[in-house]
Amino acid sequence: MRSAAAATTSLLCLCVATSATVYDFEALGAVADADDVATMNANAALLNRTLQDLATINGNELAFPNKTFHLQGGVLASGLRNVTLRLDGTLKFADARKQWPKGPKGTVMNCLELDDAEGLTLTSSGTGVIDGSGKAWWGAVQYALHQEDRPKILAVTDSARIVVEHIHFLNSPYWTTEFKDIDDVVIRHCDVAVRWDEGADDHSGLELTAFNTDGFDLSGSNVHIHDCNIWNQDDCVCVKDIAPTAKRASCSENWLVERVNASGLGLTIGSIGGSAAPGGMCVRNITFRDSTMHATVKGLYLKARWLRDGESATIEDVLYENITIDRPEQWSIWVGPAQQADSSHVCSLAWPQASPAAKCPISPLVNWRNITMRDIRIRDPKESPGVVIGAQGNPIQGLVFDGVVVTGGKTTGQRRLRVPRRGQRLCGNRGHDARAALLQRRQAVPRRWRVHEEGRHAVLLGQEPRHAGLRRAAALRRCFLYA
Repeated sequence: MRSAAAATTSLLCLCVATSATVYDFEALGAVADADDVATMNANAALLNRTLQDLATINGNELAFPNKTFHLQGGVLASGLRNVTLRLDGTLKFADARKQWPKGPKGTVMNCLELDDAEGLTLTSSGTGVIDGSGKAWWGAVQYALHQEDRPKILAVTDSARIVVEHIHFLNSPYWTTEFKDIDDVVIRHCDVAVRWDEGADDHSGLELTAFNTDGFDLSGSNVHIHDCNIWNQDDCVCVKDIAPTAKRASCSENWLVERVNASGLGLTIGSIGGSAAPGGMCVRNITFRDSTMHATVKGLYLKARWLRDGESATIEDVLYENITIDRPEQWSIWVGPAQQADSSHVCSLAWPQASPAAKCPISPLVNWRNITMRDIRIRDPKESPGVVIGAQGNPIQGLVFDGVVVTGGKTTGQRRLRVPRRGQRLCGNRGHDARAALLQRRQAVPRRWRVHEEGRHAVLLGQEPRHAGLRRAAALRRCFLYA
């Protein structure tokens, strides 16, 4: 182990360097393969100092050798410019809440938090691991005691030109990553794994008590996520809303997510809130394509929150294309309100099973336009294929199902849900009677065809709520096909 004096000398040299240099974390004084509290505190303090020094010099690299470094959370850096963090080993964060550092509001700090970064690359020569030791933070008891007061592995705010690649994010206590108010972000060849049982191939009741363990959550513009594997217990990839007054972007827009294997609570947009600023909250030009969702809980999940008077939000120009959803536990497709809790103005987790006591209201202040599901294969769903809910006073405009096929499953048996492939526009401005559309195309009308209305605004896919009355789809100005 290097002495404190040697570590200080190295840092002083780092501060006065005049050209791009590679610095070795262990050579600077970090201690590998020791997990006592003193070592974890010292490693975290050293990383904090080193990142602060890196912020004073443009274009340097900090390398973590192929060893395991145990450290406390609360690692912060601001103002990094054209810096590379090369993680060839493992950063394993502490699992003890009592020793975890807290912020000004008394809540725990994140594992690693970066602010105002530009040209930052987090990479590895092989596969670097960031282990959040999440099992110590999960579970129903911990949630009852601490709710969402848990650290994220990586939080990036007010930043641009960020690349994250070849990193394995393991067992985050809370959201795995959050990129907030960002522009030009690439996440590629990364994995997210959140499991109680490392061999789990489903999302059991126990697995789901790793609450709020989102995968990649971002708000901002120009995002490309590709060739990633995500297994977690909440949103897998999530397009978050962004305030119109943010610094780097005024809208979550221009996203491409492709070639991902995702299993959790979905390839998600939302939940999207509202803003009273001109134009409101904005999500547009988002594409998810060429992906697989094995044994997922939810599949394609678009959700909005209840908005207050004076607020508005728009979700538009969204494409889900060439996606296979295999053995989903719950809804394969959900378009509507966020389903998350039993409280006012949210869609109850008990809906529709506990209807009419359980409600599922949708805000009429959210504008939904041009949502396309193309070449979506749903295999063996355990429940209904999905739900589409729009507000009666502000219906969904331009919802297209093109080549959406459901086979097998508890609800559909051997029947199939097939939507005409030629861009049959459902839930558009004029509304369509889906039964008539199929008859005109000389396609068989399924024996158990249903278009339902609940609270005068909901259409349920593949399931018959006992209280729902049967209405014409055109009267609702939205519709769906169920076989």
